[in-house]
Amino acid sequence: MPSSQSRLTPMAVESLTADQRAVYDAINRPPRGKLGFNGPYAAYIKAPQIGGPAQELGAAVRFNVECPEKYQKIASCIVGQYYQAKFEFAAQTPFALKAGLSEAVIDALRKGERPVFEDPDDDAIYEFCRQLVLTRRVDDNVYGRARDLLGETQLVELVATIAYYTTVCITLNAFDVPLAPGMEDPFPET
Repeated sequence: MPSSQSRLTPMAVESLTADQRAVYDAINRPPRGKLGFNGPYAAYIKAPQIGGPAQELGAAVRFNVECPEKYQKIASCIVGQYYQAKFEFAAQTPFALKAGLSEAVIDALRKGERPVFEDPDDDAIYEFCRQLVLTRRVDDNVYGRARDLLGETQLVELVATIAYYTTVCITLNAFDVPLAPGMEDPFPET
């Protein structure tokens, strides 16, 4: 079995329980694609009563929200850097580029530095996410600016994005999930 399952006992599709197979199938159908047991998915499949809802939240956050993808990628990169979750940050990088973040912005996020954004709205979203992740609170002015930009529905979606990727990063770190083949280590010093 692939080493991407790391600390967890390797699984094979043919030995999954019905509940595990349902989670596996949900993770491996479009729009996600064929992810197998990579990333946090081995853990989600291993414990399907938790993994089912976790992967559903992930699908909702990635594919069924109004919050702009660029803002979600700012959030996911901040969370990945905070937890030094190598797999997650590496996996998010191409999506962040596709969503319109520059390489310089992504590199600053990777280093835990404040990026220089061309759009002040991006900086406002960055500050909201940064405060929530690093201090677990958001001051009133920062909150008000983010709410004014996104409205309450999209702001809830952004917070759910942060919560989801926090769960992903903790899962990846707990089970010491290695990078998949072809991924570049974003935090080689750790």
